Amino acid sequence: MTRISRREFVIGSAAAGAGLIVAGRLNAAPFKTTLKKAMYIGEPKEDTCKALKDAGFEGVEVRAGKTTPEQAGAIREWAEKIGIRIHSVMGGGSPNGLRAAAAFGADAVLHVPGGVGGVPMPDPWEYDIDFDEASGHLTRVVKGDNEKYKAYIDAHNRSMDSARERVKKLIPVAEETKVVIALENVWNNFCVKPSIFKWMVASFNSPWVKAYFDVGNHVKYLTPPEAWIREFGPLLGRVHIKDFKLNPDNHGGRFVHPRDGSIHWPAVRQAFDDVGYNGWLTIEDGGLPYPEFSRRLDRIIAGQ
Repeated sequence: MTRISRREFVIGSAAAGAGLIVAGRLNAAPFKTTLKKAMYIGEPKEDTCKALKDAGFEGVEVRAGKTTPEQAGAIREWAEKIGIRIHSVMGGGSPNGLRAAAAFGADAVLHVPGGVGGVPMPDPWEYDIDFDEASGHLTRVVKGDNEKYKAYIDAHNRSMDSARERVKKLIPVAEETKVVIALENVWNNFCVKPSIFKWMVASFNSPWVKAYFDVGNHVKYLTPPEAWIREFGPLLGRVHIKDFKLNPDNHGGRFVHPRDGSIHWPAVRQAFDDVGYNGWLTIEDGGLPYPEFSRRLDRIIAGQ
């Protein structure tokens, strides 16, 4: 049995940040890892990519939709002329999505695994999960009596089984196309703590299945993002950049622009370095000019 201990988000983040300051990390030598700047844009458009290139971005993530490999190849041609890399494809978890991603020049697709809804479930701050290492099935989700959440546990276990079967069928296509299937943590009440999410990704025992970690999505569960990053380690394949501001009582909150929320970004940057993550940081946000998003991402990459 594996137990995921409940950790206080704010205390954990503050402690990590204090450690960085004490060590003088922000004034130390450059980080060992290289992080690249990208933006999620949905539909690929030339004027959008030119504006992002001018703002200092190196890549974009697009949505697959019904794009054929032939159409993706044509888009790749003008993107490369602009100097922008299409590095990932959202919604690409299908044979066509993987083949379109390869034609785009991407080496990863974002795929959302299972999900649970319509049943009683704990509040985000109540989770205290145990699961079976052999099957990935939850055995409890809170301390004490779990009868209230039996339907959630059963639905989660069915979703785990079906999600794993779907991904297994895609692995041969991923190997053929050399495109990684990156599984993202989203707001679908599934694998809400790092150990169970890591178990799912590791269960495939394939270099073609990795984690796509959205830094802001699971802040509400009160495990600091840097703990998720360290849990994933070499299984970390892609990263979405968002921020989330917790309410004063740490119960719930709201999404905000990067660096405006509760995430301690120096601790997150240090975690990327500690696990050896060299890869893309893709902003999934809107409402600010591209140069401002670029500046904020520069500060995150610098460990500030």
